[in-house]
Amino acid sequence: MFSFFSSFVPSLPTWFTLETNPLNCILQGLVGACGISVLCNLLRVYLFVEAQSIADSKDDIKKKSSHGGLIQKLQFWILTVILGFVGSRVASLVVLEFCLRAVSSRLTAPSDKLGDSLLQLLVQCQFSLGCAFNCSLHFLHEEAPQAWLSLLLAAGLSWFLASQCSRLWHHVKAMYPIHSTQRYCGVCIGLLTTGTSILPFLCSALILTFSVASIAAISSINQHFLSTTEALRFWTPLTICYTLLIIYMNDEQHRQPSGQALLNMVIVRLGGLLVLMLTVGRWADVLHILVCFIGEAACLLPAQDLLDSAFKDVADVSRRSVMKTENQRRQKKLD
Repeated sequence: MFSFFSSFVPSLPTWFTLETNPLNCILQGLVGACGISVLCNLLRVYLFVEAQSIADSKDDIKKKSSHGGLIQKLQFWILTVILGFVGSRVASLVVLEFCLRAVSSRLTAPSDKLGDSLLQLLVQCQFSLGCAFNCSLHFLHEEAPQAWLSLLLAAGLSWFLASQCSRLWHHVKAMYPIHSTQRYCGVCIGLLTTGTSILPFLCSALILTFSVASIAAISSINQHFLSTTEALRFWTPLTICYTLLIIYMNDEQHRQPSGQALLNMVIVRLGGLLVLMLTVGRWADVLHILVCFIGEAACLLPAQDLLDSAFKDVADVSRRSVMKTENQRRQKKLD
């Protein structure tokens, strides 16, 4: 009787449904959102500690992010839902696209600006990092009978790390200028002596994360192909077009390092993925890429303090290098 009445109820299209158990999807999204939160808070700590050595930009990042408590909480839950909704196939494409973009950025960046482009790349990789956790967890727990238990443990550990990093940032923002000068707090003294090691630590952690995610992404995408010919038909235009596109966009960003150029790059590269999915993908992939636009906006718009600090750090480094060159020239003339 129930089946008779349920036959009259319209069912949702397959591209509206989630790939796995909704609980697993939400837990995966929660882990990804926690990873993004850890990255942003540690970057804020690093930039704030670095800014203490520059008198004219001492409180920039503190002032710009002093009102961001509610925004960061709203961003966290929005990213949890978005990352839980995005399918593993599109998340894998985002991960591979970021890996290609990172390699291209390191190859095309001038030798004297490698550190600057690295800092900007860390700010840009937020949503890609969430997708990396998404596709890695999907790959590791695929067809596991009790995957939700492992995902629940991962979500709990991620929540703990995210909360500790958030507490660290709020403590540094409020007390570091006092504690670092009066030698009062062990945390602030540790940051004063070893704060510069945060950036290399983040780079090492991201390299490991995206290396695992790349393997999971390639495996996840290849499962959707029935033959090698079909896989080559998908990978060939993706690799060629995106290599050319990313090199061009990286050159433009090096010429005009600004937040507007970054947003334009997001629109172009996700638009390229959208066109690709309209050609060789499925309707579910198209819908998920449209959701990725919201995810990128949810990551970058609240992170304007990080973007401004990163671009200002680039300008400060460039100004100091120009002054150093001029001083060397003057010294040669005097000699």
